[in-house]
Amino acid sequence: MEIVIEKMSTYDLENIKDILNLEFDDFWNYNILKQELLNENSIYLVAKNSEGLILGFSGVQFILDEADITNIVTRKSFRNKGIGSKLLENLIIASKEKNMSSITLEVNENNIYAISLYKKFNFETTGLRKKYYNGTDNAIIMTLKI
Repeated sequence: MEIVIEKMSTYDLENIKDILNLEFDDFWNYNILKQELLNENSIYLVAKNSEGLILGFSGVQFILDEADITNIVTRKSFRNKGIGSKLLENLIIASKEKNMSSITLEVNENNIYAISLYKKFNFETTGLRKKYYNGTDNAIIMTLKI
C-alpha cells in the first residue's frame, strides 16, 4: 500500500471532522485540532493512500529547542500497517529541520503498540505522569535526543 505523508490542511481536517471519534479515537477534538493548524509553532501531518483517503495524522509542537509530539493516530481499520512509523519518521525529520535538540511525548502505559513503535525509533523512558489519562492510567514520558 502506497502511503503519502503531507502537511495537514484545513480541508483535510474538515474531511475527517465527522469521523474523528469513530475512526481515530478521541484524543483531540475538532476545535483543538483546528487551533493547532493555526499555531505557527506546530506542524500537523496526514497520511493518505493513493485514493486520498486519510489513514492517520500526527502533530508536533516546537517549544524553544524541544519538540513535543502531541499525537500520532491511525484510522482503526488501517492500524499495524506502518502508517504510524511513517508519520513518526516525518515528525522526526521536521524536528531536525527546525534544529530541535530533543523530541518528547507521553504515551499511555497500556498502549504496548505505541511504546514498541517509539522504542523502535530509539525513544527512551525518561519519566512517568501518574493518572495522566482520564485520572486512571499513567503516562510514560519518552524522549529522543536528536
